[in-house]
Amino acid sequence: MPISPARQTAYQILRRVESGRSFAVDLLQSPRISALPEMDRHLATELVMGVLRWRGELDFWIERLSGRPLKYFDPEVRTILHLGIYQIRFLERIPKSAVVNDAVELTKSARKRSAAGLVNAVLRKCAPPASRPQAGRRGAPDAEAMESALRSLPAWLRERWAEHFGPAGLKALAWASNVIPLTTLRLHTWGRRRDEVQRRLAEEGIRTRLGRYSHQALVVECGNVQASQVVSQSRIVVQDEASQLVAALVAAAPAERVLDLCAAPGTKTGQLAYALGQGTLVACDLSARRLRTMARLLRPQVPPNVRLHLVRLDAASKLPFGCKFDRILLDVPCSGTGTLARNPEIKWRLQPRDLVRLSGMQEKMLRNALGVLAPGGRLVYATCSLEPEENEHVVEKALRESTEFRLLTRTELSHEFPALTPLLDARGYFRTRPDLHSLDGFFAAVIVPVA
Repeated sequence: MPISPARQTAYQILRRVESGRSFAVDLLQSPRISALPEMDRHLATELVMGVLRWRGELDFWIERLSGRPLKYFDPEVRTILHLGIYQIRFLERIPKSAVVNDAVELTKSARKRSAAGLVNAVLRKCAPPASRPQAGRRGAPDAEAMESALRSLPAWLRERWAEHFGPAGLKALAWASNVIPLTTLRLHTWGRRRDEVQRRLAEEGIRTRLGRYSHQALVVECGNVQASQVVSQSRIVVQDEASQLVAALVAAAPAERVLDLCAAPGTKTGQLAYALGQGTLVACDLSARRLRTMARLLRPQVPPNVRLHLVRLDAASKLPFGCKFDRILLDVPCSGTGTLARNPEIKWRLQPRDLVRLSGMQEKMLRNALGVLAPGGRLVYATCSLEPEENEHVVEKALRESTEFRLLTRTELSHEFPALTPLLDARGYFRTRPDLHSLDGFFAAVIVPVA
C-alpha cells in the first residue's frame, strides 16, 4: 500500500530538520512542497510544525507507550513515532488505521523493517485524549494541556524561564510558544488606502484586523494569504508586528545614510527603504546566498530614489566603511527564544552554552556598529530573544565601555512613539512577549551619542 504523500513528505522534512541542516519554514516553502495538492500540502505543514512544537510531549508518550527509554529508538523510528502519535493525539479527522498503516510502511521504507512490529504495537496502544492540547488554543489551556506544553520545552529552558519570569510566567510562555501564531502583514499604506486593502482582502475570504501598535500592520484572522492575489500583486509583506516596530524605532528620515548590519532575510531592510524614501541604504550580511535572495526580493520594494548597496561582511569583524551613518539597525543573530511558536526547532537545537557564544559575538557587533554611528545619529540594537545575556547585558556592557553613548529614556521614546509606551520598561528598553502581547518576543535598545 503506498504511503500518503503528505506523511512521506513530512517525514523527509523532519529528518532534515532534526539533522540540524535545515529549518522547517524554508523546507515547507520549497518548490517541491508547492507542487503538492493543496490538501497534502496543508497536512504536511501541519504534521511538520506540530511534531516540532510538541516533540517533548511526543517523547513522553513514546516512552510511556513502549516501556522503553527514548534512546532505545533509532532516530528514523523515533520520527515515525512522533508523526503517528501526533496524528492520533492531536488531530481529530484522520483515521487511526491510516496512521498506523502508513507508519509501518514508512518504517520499512526507512530500512528499519525490524522495528515495524514495535511501531505497530506502540501506535495501536496510543489513544486520543479526552481533550486535545490544541483545542481552543487561543483561550486558557486546561491542566492537562498545560502539562503537555511544559513537557514540550527542554528542561534547561523551563528552569531558566521559571527563574526569570516566575512560575506563572513560565506557564504562560510555554503555552504561547506552542500555539500557532497569527500571520501579520505589513502595508506601505494606511488610512483610506489601508481600508481599501482590507476590503480587497475580504473579497478573497481573508479577514483582517488592525495591529495594536503599528499603523502598517494587518493581523490575519482567517483566510489563505499564500493564495492571495492582493498580497502577491501589491507591496504587502508578511512580517510580525513586533518586527515592524523594531524597524520603526530606527526612525529613518529622507536623505539620511542608513546601515542595516545583519539584514537577511531583508524584511526590515524593505521597511527601512520605504521610510527613507530617498538617500543611501547599506544592507549587509555574512551569507552571499542570502544577499542574492535579498536583491531579488527587495527590488520591487525599494523606492527609486533610495540607493541600495548590498555588502557581504561579518559584523563581528572590523567594519570596512570609510563613512559614518545617521541611522543603524543592528538586529543581531540570536537564540530566537522569542519566536519558538514560528520556529519550534530552535528549542531542540539550542543549548545553554550557545547563549555565552552568542552574547560574545553580539558584543563585538555592537562595539563595531557604534564605531560607525555619526554624531547626532541613532542605533537600534535588537534581538528576537527573551534572554538577558543577549539583551540588556550586551547593551549595558557596551555603554560601560564607552561613555560617549547613552540609551534613549522611556520618556523620550514615549514622546516620540506614544503607542509603544506599554512596550517600554523603566529604562527605556522595548520588549514584547508572545504571552503578554500576542506578538513575537523582541528586545530593542535605542542608543544615541551623548550630546
